[in-house]
Amino acid sequence: MSVLGVYGVVLDVPDLEAGRRFYEDAGLEVRDEDGRLHCRCEGQPRDAIVLIGGAERKRLNHIVLAADKDRFDEVRRNVPANGGELIDPVPGFPADGVWLRDPHGMAIHLVDAPAEVPLEPAPEFKINQPGRLVRKNVSAMPPKSTVGPIKPLRLGHMLVFTPDVLASIEFFEKGLGMGLADRAQDVVAFMCSRHGSDHHVVAFAKSSDIGFHHASFMVANPDQIGVSGDRLLEKSGRGAWGFGRHTIGSNLFYYIQDPWGSWFEYYSDIDYVEDYEAWTPTNYPLEDSLHHWGPPVTHDFVHNYEADPEPYRQAKPDAA
Repeated sequence: MSVLGVYGVVLDVPDLEAGRRFYEDAGLEVRDEDGRLHCRCEGQPRDAIVLIGGAERKRLNHIVLAADKDRFDEVRRNVPANGGELIDPVPGFPADGVWLRDPHGMAIHLVDAPAEVPLEPAPEFKINQPGRLVRKNVSAMPPKSTVGPIKPLRLGHMLVFTPDVLASIEFFEKGLGMGLADRAQDVVAFMCSRHGSDHHVVAFAKSSDIGFHHASFMVANPDQIGVSGDRLLEKSGRGAWGFGRHTIGSNLFYYIQDPWGSWFEYYSDIDYVEDYEAWTPTNYPLEDSLHHWGPPVTHDFVHNYEADPEPYRQAKPDAA
């Protein structure tokens, strides 16, 4: 059980200021350090997203996973034995932990991460149901003008593209010690930590090449998903998919497209795998691969613009 959870993602992008506006509008704290933008959730010690400027177009640089330092030697043995390779650190990033590439060329940094700041219990999200009235003599919804800024609480998971979903599952299981939570055939898969984690901390979607699809950020309840999603969509003026609910993982979602064609997800109420030995992975039919209910999927939701940027450039002529 080497990997404990998701830690962050690093992207090469063509326009740092576009990234600053987007992620600040999304509710993250953004600071400029060494010519890079570091984006994190308020009160958390880790950078959820780091942007490196100067790229011709957006590209996944590497992902960062929190891992058990006592298993680092085991990882160093298992990675090459399962088709990956150990690599030198990406220039400008810490040399600690373990640096590697998976069999498809995706760079991964395993870090001995500090403990995440525990989240304070959120107020109960009360729902009146038939025969179960739990909210009485009070309105659930305040006037819109009184709802202040909503800050994401933490980075919960990320989804990356892979040319071979089943091979990625095998490498993350045998090379990094993660567990398969669920999958939908060979099109999408969801990996959890075996020590206890959200339903997924890393997910894969099938494409012709590697790439970054989305990072997903927790908010306190479904209303915050809706409010945050609407606000970010209005400011970004780009694509969106939501409000809806996934079958796999059960989380409620709202996705807003970033300046480069990938996505930012607000979520709440995700399944939790406390004891992996008590969990049975399901291979779902493709009809369950994206959502249980919600609006029709946008035409480019699963398009890998890192592998094929032209349609996005044509649809968004002002985007790099």
